[in-house]
Amino acid sequence: MPMDSSNDGSNEALDTPGDLAGAVEALLWAAQEPLNLKKIAAVTGAAGVAEVREAVAKLRSRFAARRSAIELTEVAGGLRLTTRPAYAPWLQRLFEGPSTATRLSGAAAETLAIVAYRQPVVRAEIEAIRGVGCGDVLRQLLEVDLLRIVGRSEELGRPLLYGTTGRFLELYGLGSLDDLPGRGEGSRGVGPTTQNEPTACTA
Repeated sequence: MPMDSSNDGSNEALDTPGDLAGAVEALLWAAQEPLNLKKIAAVTGAAGVAEVREAVAKLRSRFAARRSAIELTEVAGGLRLTTRPAYAPWLQRLFEGPSTATRLSGAAAETLAIVAYRQPVVRAEIEAIRGVGCGDVLRQLLEVDLLRIVGRSEELGRPLLYGTTGRFLELYGLGSLDDLPGRGEGSRGVGPTTQNEPTACTA
């Protein structure tokens, strides 16, 4: 005979607004990728984004009160649980190796930076800036999900346009491309070229 859990009190805590912060913590702990406020509201049944935002603020306060090694970080348009930078040396010892970012070659890091600031950008423009061919480097960055093909240029031959991915934002701890260093007022003129407006990418 199936158990009737409607009155067993197992869900009572989740039905109270005060426990929404705990539900948010559980979701972010289990999620494989950043979760935005709308997603959290939909999963928890919260009244709306405003209620989730209040729960997030409460969760931040809990972490601060117990001086937790965990913090809430806004990356790639969502939230995720991360360890505080102060604990990085211990984590590096645990995993015994540098991160994906530090494993990138100088050529790959330089190419990634060019795409990040000038996207959408074609290969020819990247090679003009670097002064060398970059076909192999672009393939490497596509394989590790730091770059993606976002369309085709209207230029002759309709070359592929490259842009960064959500993984790129996540890896470098950026909420959006606007958070790139120097992306604000000091970076005028650095961005997509007028000739490289993206169009639908077709095979």
